[in-house]
Amino acid sequence: MLKKAPFIVLSILLGAVFIVSALTKLNPIEQFEYTFVDLHVANWQTAPFIARLFISLEFFIGGLLVFNIKVKTTYKIAAASLLMFSVYLVGLLVVVGNKGNCGCFGNYFYMTPWQALIKNAIMLGLILLLYRYHSGFSFKRVNILFYVLLIVSLVLPHILNYVDFGYSQTYLFKHEADYKLELDSLYSQAQVNTPPQSLRTGKHVIAFMSLTCPHCRIAAKKMKIFKARNPAISIYFVLNGDPKLLTPFFEDTKATSIPYCLLLGRNFIFLAGLEMPAIYLVNNSIVEKKLPDYFHLDQHEVEKWMSATKH
Repeated sequence: MLKKAPFIVLSILLGAVFIVSALTKLNPIEQFEYTFVDLHVANWQTAPFIARLFISLEFFIGGLLVFNIKVKTTYKIAAASLLMFSVYLVGLLVVVGNKGNCGCFGNYFYMTPWQALIKNAIMLGLILLLYRYHSGFSFKRVNILFYVLLIVSLVLPHILNYVDFGYSQTYLFKHEADYKLELDSLYSQAQVNTPPQSLRTGKHVIAFMSLTCPHCRIAAKKMKIFKARNPAISIYFVLNGDPKLLTPFFEDTKATSIPYCLLLGRNFIFLAGLEMPAIYLVNNSIVEKKLPDYFHLDQHEVEKWMSATKH
């Protein structure tokens, strides 16, 4: 038993990493969901379920390793999942470089793709060590504990962060009084880039976001996917904050395809209000809908709005 002690502890520590990785992805889970849409392996309707299934798998692997049961099979599944995520990380490095947060631990622990690859390599090495020298525990009620962990793992993500498809349609079709978005200050006071005059006419999604707001970054990531999937959607960012924060903002969100300007002080507050992000559906300078956050931003509904003729 004493000879096994270091391997038991190592298995528990590895399991804890998987569990922490699963739990930190849950809040906010949307960032993890968008990854599957961005990779074209899911759509907006299926991504929430696929994301929760992956979180369940991580939690289940972690639980088995912590309890040191069924470890021989668990090592193989854990190694396969780490290799799969590593392939994704290599893709990130090739496409965008070693920039931004890879999302391995949600927004709780910032980790670049290269750092995450090193972490995965270390974990794979430890799994190989355990596979060779540690076979875990075997006792009468192992199967009961196995199925309890399986059920808890499958159910937990839906309890802690359930899927709700009703919010976007309900909110987007909620009647609101139309009002004109006074863009004069945007054209006269904007910095870094000059806003196009075309924002005054036609339909546009204009998003007012703070460079330091984590919810704004999630909204930007979602709109970046909108633009990639449908370039016809006109999206414009009006950003607020220190210009030095522009680079980390775009490194994290990868939303470099969306045009933007910087607007500071009371001019920004006058147009955006105090709650970030403020996302406006603007038609000929008239705000027809105001979405208060990324939850209420739905690509299908935005496309319907853009193609609709106002009566």
